[in-house]
Amino acid sequence: MATPSPTPFDPRSLTEPVDRNSVREYTRQHRTAGTGFGSAAAVIPIIIGIFVVVTFGSVFVSVAASIIGAFASFGSGDGGASVIFSVIASFLPILVMGGVIAAIAIVFTRGALGRSERRYRLDRFAAANGMSYVPALQNPALPGMIFGTGSSRASTDLVRGTQPRFVEFANYQYTTGSGKNRTTHRWGYVAIKLDVPLPNIVLDATSNNGLFGSNLPTTFDKDQRLSLEGDFDRYFALYCPEGYEQDALYLFTPDIMARFIDHAAALDVEIVDDWLFLYGKREFSSLDPATWAWLFSVVGALLDKFAQWARWRDERLHADAAPALAASAPASAPDAPTAVAFAPPAAALRPPPGVALSGRRLKRGISWPAIVVFALVVLFWFGTQFGVFDLFFGSIFRN
Repeated sequence: MATPSPTPFDPRSLTEPVDRNSVREYTRQHRTAGTGFGSAAAVIPIIIGIFVVVTFGSVFVSVAASIIGAFASFGSGDGGASVIFSVIASFLPILVMGGVIAAIAIVFTRGALGRSERRYRLDRFAAANGMSYVPALQNPALPGMIFGTGSSRASTDLVRGTQPRFVEFANYQYTTGSGKNRTTHRWGYVAIKLDVPLPNIVLDATSNNGLFGSNLPTTFDKDQRLSLEGDFDRYFALYCPEGYEQDALYLFTPDIMARFIDHAAALDVEIVDDWLFLYGKREFSSLDPATWAWLFSVVGALLDKFAQWARWRDERLHADAAPALAASAPASAPDAPTAVAFAPPAAALRPPPGVALSGRRLKRGISWPAIVVFALVVLFWFGTQFGVFDLFFGSIFRN
């Protein structure tokens, strides 16, 4: 892909007029290829057709019986005006039902066409900017915190690039709860592939927190909170695994902190394994050129700083490997001559890319505001069910 940057890109495909026939042909081709395009649009006419047959069949039988009854009463001597009125009244259900079905068909057809046009535009936008487009992906295999929560997990409208490194822009949703308590959570995310695995670090943006704290789906142990210099703490709460504080300071140098403050202060950030994720509680992959310009500028501002992250190594990997190496070393014979020790080259002393087990994932914490709210709800339910409130307030008023 063309490197996302603050410089102008090509957003014309998002807003310029499109040919309806081109959209239909595009949808037909991808539906035939089995890429997931237009599947909903293909099912809608079948559903509407079944609905029309069943509904009109039952209404037609009822109307036909009414008309036959009306003409039978006409032959028995009833007035012609009443017969005409009965016939007209019999046709009213068909007219009303026809209007309802026509309205439903128009809504569904426009919705299907709108989805097809959206995909067509995003596909052309991706191609114009050296990227590729995928309409949907179930259960994306990504390690970020939002991807392992809930059920019915799916990414939609994925726009991907591979140069100078893999970057994916997409929308994401999952559901929690069941029945009346079922909730759908929607996110936008940017996934950027890094050169080497890094410690699990989270930057919780303060600008999007709510009344009860962070908007992230996961709470982290407060002992992992690291305060950085300057104004960084005003914009982000940084969490890193215990013992990795110096590593976080190595990764988040003042110039990198400035990049995050200037360009990503509205986004939550997670580094996990060899990925960096940018999260937002809004749609990222859309037909809004301003949103794309902003996202490209954010990614462009960060990309040229990732090269220095590639040099990071976890010294703990040597410590973890030492017991295993000692155990696997052959025992020397009692009378064997002492081997001459040669210092290994400096390159051999450098750990390989990777993260020790203690730094791979942050420890989860407890959301105390959520616990307080839950406790208040339980107390309220208990009080209303067992009459505690009535007894309490009744005693107050009696006094």
